[in-house]
Amino acid sequence: LGYMRAAFASASPRSLAASALRRTAPLHTEARIKELGLTLPAAGTPKANYTIACWESPTRLYLSGHLPIKPDGSMATGTVGGEGGLSLEEAQEAAKWCGLGLLATIQDQLGGDLDRVEQVVKLFGIVASAPEFKQQHLVLNGCSDVMMAVLGGKRGYHARSAIGTNTLPLDSPVEVEAIITVKPA
Repeated sequence: LGYMRAAFASASPRSLAASALRRTAPLHTEARIKELGLTLPAAGTPKANYTIACWESPTRLYLSGHLPIKPDGSMATGTVGGEGGLSLEEAQEAAKWCGLGLLATIQDQLGGDLDRVEQVVKLFGIVASAPEFKQQHLVLNGCSDVMMAVLGGKRGYHARSAIGTNTLPLDSPVEVEAIITVKPA
C-alpha cells in the first residue's frame, strides 16, 4: 500500500476500529488524513447516466457506488478468489481505495469541510467474487477501516452490508456506496 503509511496498511481491522473508538478529542478531519499518511483522490464522477451524489435533505447525503480508483488514476480490476483471482488482501486494498474515493466525494459535496460529517450511516458493498469465495464481509473491512480511521468512532462507525456477485462494471472487484448524515452549513 504505497500511498498509505505502513502502520496503517498493516494494522488489523480490530486495531483500527479500537483506535478510532478510543479517540475522543476533536481532530480536524483533513489533519487526521495527513496524520494517517493518506491522500484523497479526485472526487468521483459518474461512469454512466446518474449522479455521483444526491441530497435527500440538507443533512442527508446519498453517494452512488464508488469504484477502486488508485492514486495514479488507474483502477483495480478482477474477480476476488478462485483460480488467478485477487487475494483477500488485494481486495481489501481495493475496498480502501473505494473508501478514499467516497471521502473525496463527500469532501467535494461539503465544500472541502469533512468536519461537517456527522456520521457515516451505512455502507453497502458489492464484491465481484468467484462462487467459492465466501469472505465478502472481510473485503469490505478495507472501506470500513478507512472510515473509522479518518472519521473516528462516533462519526465513522456505521451499519453495513456486503454481498457477492459474478461481475461488476468496468471489471471492478468491489464497489461501495454510502449514506452520510452531515451537520448543516
